[in-house]
Amino acid sequence: MNAAASFAAPSRHPLRYVVLGGVAAGTLDLIYICSLYAFKGVGPIRIFQSIAAGWLGREAAGAGGTATALLGLVSHFGIALAMAYAYYAASRRWKFLVERPLRYGASYGLLLYIVMTYAVVPLSAAGGPQPPAWQWINLAHIAAHMVLVGITCALAARLALRSKPGHG
Repeated sequence: MNAAASFAAPSRHPLRYVVLGGVAAGTLDLIYICSLYAFKGVGPIRIFQSIAAGWLGREAAGAGGTATALLGLVSHFGIALAMAYAYYAASRRWKFLVERPLRYGASYGLLLYIVMTYAVVPLSAAGGPQPPAWQWINLAHIAAHMVLVGITCALAARLALRSKPGHG
């Protein structure tokens, strides 16, 4: 293969798909949450600051302006990338995770919702009370995590594993 052909050929490295999956899951999640809270008059900057509150606390994140919003945005995508990689890493060992990406991706999204809502956020600097159980908004958040995050991570892992030499 000559240099021009190798330059033009797309990279088939598995992590390429994992990164794309993490970025897609993070973007879809932000579109969902920003759209939902836009109806309440809450803008994206405030949402990004609320993510940064996990590092800084709610008061400091709210007072930090654009800098804390950027911290929240970068943190959100870092978390989404870690979620996508974790699913990929597990699926390398347990192939059934990518054989049925809708079922297991949705289950993974539910697990992510539970861990983030009831462990990560309460233990972070954001802290605060738990959301009331079974309100309609919580059901929407659960569904969003299952579909937009979990299934996206599972589909990315499936593509990543199929892109390995000798597969596909």
